Amino acid sequence: MSSTAPSTRMTGIGRVLVIVYAVMALAATGRSFVQIVRRFDEAPLAYSLSALAAVVYVLATLALVFARRRGWYTVAWVAIVFELTGVLVVGALSLVLPDLFQHETVWSLFGRGYLFIPLVLPIFGIWWLRTHRPVDAAPPVEVAA
Repeated sequence: MSSTAPSTRMTGIGRVLVIVYAVMALAATGRSFVQIVRRFDEAPLAYSLSALAAVVYVLATLALVFARRRGWYTVAWVAIVFELTGVLVVGALSLVLPDLFQHETVWSLFGRGYLFIPLVLPIFGIWWLRTHRPVDAAPPVEVAA
């Protein structure tokens, strides 16, 4: 009979973080789907960025759920750092070159259309990843001499 210690990774703030990422994934996926189906020819760059944001949120959600494993932990880092970079770059460009972003994306104006959650969320995600590093499930293998 095997006994496993309960994981504290998906309780409290970790669970809230995953839920917010999942909501953002659904919202960004829905938004990009409607934009692409109805008016893609109006702003292909903006609507493609919304679709990219949706993919990043879905990937980050899955990676955070499975971040106990070292591979998923790395995927979570890459997705969340990419998300933060995207929010900062697209947010800055939408201020400096507003003609480029006449149609809003998830990350336009630093996520203003989503109450700036896209700007704040990756900061919490990075903090959570730094404070909840994965623990290798199996002890290191000892080689007999």
